[in-house]
Amino acid sequence: MVIFDSLQNDYEEVEVKSAEPIDEISGKLKKDDKLDKLMSSVLQGDKDQIDDGKLILESINQGVGSFTPDLMMKNLVSNYKLANKMYGEVIIRRLTNYSPNYVEKNINIPEFQREIRKNIEENVESLKKKDLVSKENHITDDGLFLSSLVMYTEELDKLIAKGFGEKRKKEKDVHGEKEDTRGFQKSRYKDIAIRRTIKTTIRRSHDEILKEDIKIYDRRRKGKISIIYGLDSSGSMKGDKLATAKKAGVALAFKAIQEKNSVGLIVFGSDIKNVVQPTNDFMSLLRNLTSIRASMETDIEKTIKKSIELFPARKETKHLILLTDALPTKGKRPEEDTMKAVSLARNSGITISVIGIELDKKGEKLAKRITEVGDGKLYRVKDLENIDKVILEDYYSLDA
Repeated sequence: MVIFDSLQNDYEEVEVKSAEPIDEISGKLKKDDKLDKLMSSVLQGDKDQIDDGKLILESINQGVGSFTPDLMMKNLVSNYKLANKMYGEVIIRRLTNYSPNYVEKNINIPEFQREIRKNIEENVESLKKKDLVSKENHITDDGLFLSSLVMYTEELDKLIAKGFGEKRKKEKDVHGEKEDTRGFQKSRYKDIAIRRTIKTTIRRSHDEILKEDIKIYDRRRKGKISIIYGLDSSGSMKGDKLATAKKAGVALAFKAIQEKNSVGLIVFGSDIKNVVQPTNDFMSLLRNLTSIRASMETDIEKTIKKSIELFPARKETKHLILLTDALPTKGKRPEEDTMKAVSLARNSGITISVIGIELDKKGEKLAKRITEVGDGKLYRVKDLENIDKVILEDYYSLDA
């Protein structure tokens, strides 16, 4: 056997007198190996894995707590319309292997009931074998991770198709990036644009570099932004609204963190649920966004007050985006309490924008008051597919 030393480019010969067979050790993959395998399968476009991820993501968005075949069959048979509203078309199609319309037409036929029961049981069992669902029919950490990846890749593909922008702060900073050049002023030696200076000297036919030939880099810095995404997870957001709002959060987190800014998250309903302080940890935000489930009432006041706690004390742009489809309904005087919280936030240097999804007139009126006092913008959204575009538009409008 010859062993090469790649660093010194020499080698030595080693005599191997005997060899023994290596026993193969069986057992489960390490956690990191399993997650890497899931990530690889999604990135390579494994249809089965992607479909599994979409199923789990849909169950979270629909507020389905577990995959229980008996319970699902009972709901489908007793009241199909209610079951369709509860589970949604994606879950029904994926678990029964039939389109929702076909299930509805044939659900009262005993033979068909037996067939779809068998299909549901087999599909749930398949999820268990892949460790995406536990023995107790609950979504596992692996299942949550897979659904996160699917949501991320879908939104990233969409963003790439739309193209990316870049925001810059116009304030000059000696530690910033080299932008254009300007004429000579008192500056640091390393800010001198040597090539442009020499070109200017030659163009002017000067035998030596004169003071007026010297060009200086005009450095401008990217301003620091901390932004918190306040996502309404009340019951009215269940389903498509929540799914699209989550993906919009992925778009914001990806783009802002890519530009060295920080993103936080507050999920609110009748109370504050998920909280992530402004961070550069994209995966933490992704996992928190994925796990959001719909609840009951809406409490915007608590969300605004919580954001005041979460934003860093340092001097920088601090901005809160509230995405909601309803008025605040928690508390004795929800509108008055909300406006007091907005004033507190503004006094703390925080601006507030509102993205309203199909708000009624009363809700739009309050949203307008919030953005006027909060020195932000109001966006009225009717087409769910435009939410990520609207959120990025708001982000790019910020002055850092």
